[in-house]
Amino acid sequence: MPARRIEQAILVIRGHRVMLSTDLAVLYGVEPKVLIQAVKRNIERFPEDFMFQLTRDEFRILKSQFVTSSWGGVRRATPYAFTEQGVAMLSSVLRSKQAVQVNVEIMRTFVRLRRILAENAALARRFDELEKKYDVQFKGVFDAIRKLMQPPEPKKKPIGFRPD
Repeated sequence: MPARRIEQAILVIRGHRVMLSTDLAVLYGVEPKVLIQAVKRNIERFPEDFMFQLTRDEFRILKSQFVTSSWGGVRRATPYAFTEQGVAMLSSVLRSKQAVQVNVEIMRTFVRLRRILAENAALARRFDELEKKYDVQFKGVFDAIRKLMQPPEPKKKPIGFRPD
């Protein structure tokens, strides 16, 4: 299972990193309706912070962001969005060998994305600290450089006629 494929399927909806039931079904090798039926048979395992159904507006906006949609045609129901915890819970209701392997890769991808985001946040904080320190220490240097960057004042031409 290519990690890139999983990364591309992770979206941010309602402020949560999620994967849609349609993408998960493809990864698990099942029909979307089979995945949703398994979830509905075990609905007590999927509280609101594990899974939610997209509204029609959310789905319309999301679909419009993709030029070529793999979702095709008219749908009677909008897809479900599964948070990382919801995806982990899917492993308890979908028990095929492929589902287990896919779940392991999805969990690794979520962890990798969390690590990357944490590293970027730490880097941004460090940069802010350096910038503050840098500004104070080198204010004089910046001022001198700005003066050097200004074009020289043009030499004034004398007024009147000067014979040569």
